[in-house]
Amino acid sequence: MKKTKLKIAIAGAALVAAVATGTALAANGSSTGSGSTSASTSSSERTRTEHAEQKTPSVIKADGPNVFPHSLDFDARSNTFFAGSLKHGTVSAVRPDGKVRTFIDDPELVSAQAVLVDRERDRILVSNVDYGTADRSRKDAPFRVAGVGSYDLKSGKQDWCVDLTALTLDGKQHLISDVTVAPDGTAYAVDELTPTVFRIDRTGHASVFLRNDLLKGTLEIPDLLNGVGMSAVEWVEGNQLIIAMADGSLVRVPVKHPEKAQEVKLSAPLDSPTAGMRLLKDGSIAAVSSGLLTGKPAPIQRVEPRDGWKKATVKVTDTVEDPVTSDVTAGPDGTTYALSGGLADLFAGKPHDGFSLTPVKTD
Repeated sequence: MKKTKLKIAIAGAALVAAVATGTALAANGSSTGSGSTSASTSSSERTRTEHAEQKTPSVIKADGPNVFPHSLDFDARSNTFFAGSLKHGTVSAVRPDGKVRTFIDDPELVSAQAVLVDRERDRILVSNVDYGTADRSRKDAPFRVAGVGSYDLKSGKQDWCVDLTALTLDGKQHLISDVTVAPDGTAYAVDELTPTVFRIDRTGHASVFLRNDLLKGTLEIPDLLNGVGMSAVEWVEGNQLIIAMADGSLVRVPVKHPEKAQEVKLSAPLDSPTAGMRLLKDGSIAAVSSGLLTGKPAPIQRVEPRDGWKKATVKVTDTVEDPVTSDVTAGPDGTTYALSGGLADLFAGKPHDGFSLTPVKTD
């Protein structure tokens, strides 16, 4: 087993933090008509332009200091984003105006990474991890926590919180990077540091769903992690899991026949490291890749499936100026937002005054 390394002062992450601006490239411009001699026509054009500008979503500056979210999800019914905190082990409710309040504060959560709103069952699923940098961390033993918790969507109270390391008993380091849910309520959680996918039923009973070397991590993030593998997962039509590997590849796993897992043939690999995904209404996937290793803007990519997800076409649809952008989610009125949580500062041991959600194009 490769030794996973974590240093509080990370030169590479500090460099990324220095170049990160947290602003988005302009995605929605407006133009005004010219050459018209009619005052009423000009007034009408101005009205239409002003209406369009009002509809254009803007960057949400969240006022949560030192929250350091890695992932988030959106609940349309309450018009609220829910973001996990790697630092505090909490989940915050974030309003579109940027107001932040703690919604889930469970002592069993060390760091809250993946956050998924399961609207059908009025709950929030949260993955429990430990980078060694959280308030509740075991600083001398990072990556020894791996679990998933279920919380009531209205009250934030725990339904259950399952320890997935109890299933493996392998002495290895683990990191539950993401979780998805099937229509029957079964959750699937992916481990970034071992090639293991876990299945968790609605009552919190967990089992190992799949171990496959196809899911083994190969990406190295200098001075942070070695052998980084599965970074995100989505349940898609056809009762399949689409798993994003940090190296830019995708793996298709038929739920009824997980032994038939195979790599998706992509028109081009996703940029690496792939960080987060969102399933779109038409069955395509929007993915964001972090610029952590390059310091370049984070690309938003659209993945359109072909032949039942055996193949897919990849195209870049937008970018976010902040390189360390780690997730994409739905937003109000059919929008999509990308999350920049200040993670470079977290791993460099620096404070951060909040985080940002940037509207992005997905087609």
